[in-house]
Amino acid sequence: MSVFAAATGVGSWPGTSPRRAAEVIVGELDRLPYLAELPARGVGADMIGRAGALLVDIAIDTVVRGYRIAARPGAVARRAASLLGEDLDALEEAWERTGGPRPGRSVKVQAPGPVTLAAQLELSNGHRAITDPGAVRDLTASLAEGVSIHRGQLARRLSAPVVVQFDEPLLPAALGGRLAGVTALTPVHRVDEALAIALLDECVGRVSGEVLLHCCAGDLPWNVLQRSAISAVSLDARALGTAGLDGLGEFADSGRAVVLGMLCAVVPERRPGVEEVAAATAAVTDRLGLPRTALPSQVGISPACGLAAADDSWARAVTVLTQRVVAAIADSPEGV
Repeated sequence: MSVFAAATGVGSWPGTSPRRAAEVIVGELDRLPYLAELPARGVGADMIGRAGALLVDIAIDTVVRGYRIAARPGAVARRAASLLGEDLDALEEAWERTGGPRPGRSVKVQAPGPVTLAAQLELSNGHRAITDPGAVRDLTASLAEGVSIHRGQLARRLSAPVVVQFDEPLLPAALGGRLAGVTALTPVHRVDEALAIALLDECVGRVSGEVLLHCCAGDLPWNVLQRSAISAVSLDARALGTAGLDGLGEFADSGRAVVLGMLCAVVPERRPGVEEVAAATAAVTDRLGLPRTALPSQVGISPACGLAAADDSWARAVTVLTQRVVAAIADSPEGV
């Protein structure tokens, strides 16, 4: 059974209290709780800002448009490290209160993927770091090393397996040449598929464990994902078109896991029930050609995207619902 064939979440969480987030996430998710990101806390707490606490020998600072590579660590890096420390302490406390390590229980941590990180960070000249091959190589090496250290430290603190999720929301745009430059005269050229695969594989190899790639865009680059060394892919199941289903089917046929985003990240007009979501999940996997007996071992369930825009009550409700759906599928996969 894949470690990712479980109820989990994408990563972000509403509010500013890491202890409240950890209490719900660790308390409700049986096999794959995760380290929450709380971007509402501001600088250093969002996906790219957290990288300031993970990168090795590379510092970041803020600029008008977001973050920039800096000459030396400053207030932004210190704040990112402080916030990450708070999150880790909260996770460890919740972990111990819920029984600590046990067979089949892992924890997931998230970090920006190498392509998205290079696309989001600016160089000193204001251009995206992804326009500079040397900067891309340095960022990828720094990210891979930092995430490996982060994963190892948390595994020792919790005495449990820790898996890694790389968030790549901009991967399709980078591969398609759709990233905007500073001006119309300075376009950002498309990233070559072979380079994207090499960057992802460098991170996978350095982390040396189970690695999940998350992207909620509708046009996932299945050729890249299929040829990469990632263990699993997490996506918004509602955004899958025919091409997406074909690509996902080939990916699943390779024996790797799939985490389907089956639930709205914000409160829907009508809240679905456990049986409804379980049936919808089975319908997706039926279209992929997977036998329903593969559901408990190869398919995980999550919200469609992060929960940062949700309110506290829905974040808790959708987490509980996700776990109940997975339990229902495990009890009777062929009957859903």
